[in-house]
Amino acid sequence: MLSPVEAERELSIGAQLNPGPWIRHSMSVGLNAKLIADKIDILDSNQAYVMGLLHDIGRREGIKSIMHTIDGYDYMMSLNQKEIARICLTHSYPIQDVNTFFGKFDCTEEQKVFLSCFIKNAIYNDYDRLIQLCDAISLPNGACIMEKRLIDVALRHGLPGFTIDKWKAFLELKNHFDKLCDCNVYTLLPNVVENSYDSLL
Repeated sequence: MLSPVEAERELSIGAQLNPGPWIRHSMSVGLNAKLIADKIDILDSNQAYVMGLLHDIGRREGIKSIMHTIDGYDYMMSLNQKEIARICLTHSYPIQDVNTFFGKFDCTEEQKVFLSCFIKNAIYNDYDRLIQLCDAISLPNGACIMEKRLIDVALRHGLPGFTIDKWKAFLELKNHFDKLCDCNVYTLLPNVVENSYDSLL
């Protein structure tokens, strides 16, 4: 596993290759994952931080939709970082079905088949679930309540048939980590109140 310093360096390189709001979002996901993992004995907070920091590292390759997950997987595998590569794929799928992705399938049919098999057959652990949760509540300047992020995505992508099931899966993630932390995870994270009251439009 890359160290936090090495992961920060990778994100910095990514920022030079493709600047954009994904950088600060990734930093937010990393920090929020670390803060939650700090409260859970079975999780390593540095590992959670690194995974959160690099979950979107595929965006270094440019502005893409589903391909950012595959690009991230390929890049991390090239560095022999299998656990981070896995997170690059699983972070978008609280439901283990490739067709529940919000966005375009800008990949080849062969890549979609690979991704579909990988997600369907993955046995999720609490790192997969933690990054899924933090991705769903992390804005570039901290966290917000999940419901705000879900509505934001719906406004941008519409309401496909799987939307309600995906919302339920995200809310179940929140409940899971509330129990593991023995508190509401929002109380652990920065800027939740301020971000949650900002206007969506």
